Amino acid sequence: SLRGRWQLRSGNGSVSLAAEVPGCVHTALLYRGLIQDPYYRFNDVMYRWISLDNWTYSRTFKTPFDVRKWQKVNLVFEGVDTVAQILLNNVTLGRTDNMFNRYSFDITGVIQEVNFVEVRFLSAVSYAAEQSRCHKAHSIPPACPPPVQKGECHVNFIRKEQCSFSWDWGPSFPTQGIWKDVRIEAYNHYQLIYFSLTPFFVKSAQQWYLEVESIFDVVSSKPIAGLVTVNIPKLQTQQTFSVKLQPGEGSIVLLVNINKSAAVEAWWPNGHGKQTGYNMTTTFMMEAGCQIEKFSKVYFRTVELVQEPIPGSPGLSFYFRINGRPIFIKGSNWVPADSFQDRVTYDMLRLLLKSVADANMNTLRVWGGGVYEQDEFYNICDEIGIMIWQDFMFACALYPTNQNYLESVRAEVSHQVQRLKSHPSIILWSGNNENEAAIASNWFSIPSPDIGAYIKDYVTLYVKNIREIVLSEDKSRPFVASSPTNGLESVKEGWLSRDPYDTHYGDTHFYDYNSDCWNWTVYPKTRFASEYGFQSWPSFSTIEKVSSPEDWSYTSNFSLHRQHHEGGNIQMLQEIERHFKLPQSPDPVKKFKDMIYLTQVMQAQCIKTETEFYRFSQSEIINGEGHTMGALYWQLNDIWQAPSWASLEYGGKWKLLHYFAQNFFAPLLPVAYEDKGMLHIYGVSDFHEDHKLTLRVVVHAWSSLEPVCTLAKEGVTVKAQSALPIYKESISDLLERCRNCTRKSCIVTFCLVGEDGLQSPTNYYFLSSLKDAVGLEKTQLSASVSEQDDTYIFVLQTTAIAPFVTLDVGGIKGRFSDNGFLMTEKKKVVVFYPWEPTSAEELERSLTLTSLLDVV
Repeated sequence: SLRGRWQLRSGNGSVSLAAEVPGCVHTALLYRGLIQDPYYRFNDVMYRWISLDNWTYSRTFKTPFDVRKWQKVNLVFEGVDTVAQILLNNVTLGRTDNMFNRYSFDITGVIQEVNFVEVRFLSAVSYAAEQSRCHKAHSIPPACPPPVQKGECHVNFIRKEQCSFSWDWGPSFPTQGIWKDVRIEAYNHYQLIYFSLTPFFVKSAQQWYLEVESIFDVVSSKPIAGLVTVNIPKLQTQQTFSVKLQPGEGSIVLLVNINKSAAVEAWWPNGHGKQTGYNMTTTFMMEAGCQIEKFSKVYFRTVELVQEPIPGSPGLSFYFRINGRPIFIKGSNWVPADSFQDRVTYDMLRLLLKSVADANMNTLRVWGGGVYEQDEFYNICDEIGIMIWQDFMFACALYPTNQNYLESVRAEVSHQVQRLKSHPSIILWSGNNENEAAIASNWFSIPSPDIGAYIKDYVTLYVKNIREIVLSEDKSRPFVASSPTNGLESVKEGWLSRDPYDTHYGDTHFYDYNSDCWNWTVYPKTRFASEYGFQSWPSFSTIEKVSSPEDWSYTSNFSLHRQHHEGGNIQMLQEIERHFKLPQSPDPVKKFKDMIYLTQVMQAQCIKTETEFYRFSQSEIINGEGHTMGALYWQLNDIWQAPSWASLEYGGKWKLLHYFAQNFFAPLLPVAYEDKGMLHIYGVSDFHEDHKLTLRVVVHAWSSLEPVCTLAKEGVTVKAQSALPIYKESISDLLERCRNCTRKSCIVTFCLVGEDGLQSPTNYYFLSSLKDAVGLEKTQLSASVSEQDDTYIFVLQTTAIAPFVTLDVGGIKGRFSDNGFLMTEKKKVVVFYPWEPTSAEELERSLTLTSLLDVV
């Protein structure tokens, strides 16, 4: 391994320092104290010079073996970011131009006892500009990001993390570095390069098969014969194959029959069963070269993307069947966890992904403007049951299709599919993010006579190249060319549909910042909602780390600088103003904190309304629309500390939205909506069996902790994996039944309870805007904290009904069992799960309690 210390120097040699590999220039400069935190205040702009320079990594190393004894020696880079010339002992081995590729250089004739290796980088920014200049055919838009993003241009001309040149939620840090492992490999006869496992279930035989694929580099001049033994002890399955490896690079595919008498436990997504995996050993005993033993975990699951006619509805369905069972997809969209990938540790991924499972999600879409995630990411998803919709890394742009570019992309796709296809968590490959829509809606104002060339490029890249490789290398998963897309309908229309947002086909992305987000009628009754969202600000403790006191106002230069979405801060104000009173505190810091709180309340409430709409639409068709089978809000996580659509802040702290998600994605949930003066309540269930439950509907007056009236409807059947109406009443009857109630003075809460302790979260429905609520009083909130085992118990007391009660312990890492809730009882117990050591005293000292009436 060549991990560890390298030397790093700037283009003209004026800056030189020791640097860690894997790593990048920015973090190397940071760790040596040569720059401040790149995320601090305006440093993203101050440090532009770093990515405009051309940096060189170098080191010397002794060869730890006798070179003469090995037929082949390779220098292997798992990831180079991005454009570089690689030299060993002053001999150029080759060049790199794709961050997502693996590069292997034959150094058999170049390696000595002591070696000097150099990786000479070229600025990604100048390379992209140069590629754009040299592109003689039609222009490839967009040239540059909107000014509000403070980014760099022509990112579509470089195979690099697309959001590293800036995005509407992230900064521009076009890094340079050796971002993954680098090593020397020496071998005789043969070497295993890729190894993958693909399970298949054959219905007619009622049997599982396992396809084991091995890709080798064979250096001997004649074929090598030998035996391969596959052993899965738990499944009483062992098989031996005789194989022959041909010279050069080639693959062998073995079909293993899983013992029929062994009971195979399938891999299920979170909330639908266990994630059983089996230990497997594969042994290669060849007549020449050494024996290779490969230990793996193998999982068994099937996936189908079902697109079929639906009775009573034009168009086609769009849903996933896992192990033969339709699964409602609940989750979010994943973006890179840091601008500097070397800072993304296993613990960080584990924490973020654990938060996904803890919020009752079962799926993440790995979005096409970031990176193909590291192996650990997918391993954790396999272990905890998070399904992955995997985009290829193309987003919100058109792309070139010249020969060099296509060759690079083909290598990238092939490498990534080989690397990732054994993961049961990955359920779909998707060609790009929004590029079908970009052409169909003509985002880039291409004159109509010229559009044909761009359509041809589109089909060339995503269909004739990417799709072709995916289908030849992985027959176990569905592929869609884009998101949003009309699925099979897009295919029928030549891969570019007239309207990729059509609710009758495929998936949709939906954003609307001008309508009232509490009004469910503005949302599309789509087959599958793969992106939708609203922005909010991260909590004060997160912002504080990268700002100074003069920044702490909603209208400061800093607040404007961090907002990369045009008009975003004003849009949040407008959404808040519809239902809440804006803060008026004379104390500017208090006013800023109140604003942050309100943006989080607004975001959580908006996405709650929208997600509940998608969930209650799963079993019905209304005016030809419905059967919604997926809700992935935009976005899960943050790349830095800034206003964004995320529910998890940079560092992993839960925003109110994430706490709300835990409830609106609960496996059992009553959902209410109002239509023409009627209150409808649906029972939504992800359980595999029906349940007989009691629906409790409680009406409270804002002015009293005692309920005005309570109704218990017994023997309510909530059907397995469906959303069906369980209660309806006109609002006027309800108000009359609960004497002295008006829309402004009362609120409805409801939950489902079963005999066996089964209980849904308590949901609520506001009968009016909270700014118009009558009888809401400022409450005295208090909390006591005590330690219990590895957790802390917060006992909250209130003197009046309190909406959106929020506990915040500042920078102490951890999460609560519930937050941002409506408190309708004197006392509530909330558990704090710490992610680092803390104490009851420290928590009590750091605790801030806020409810809506604390905003003045």
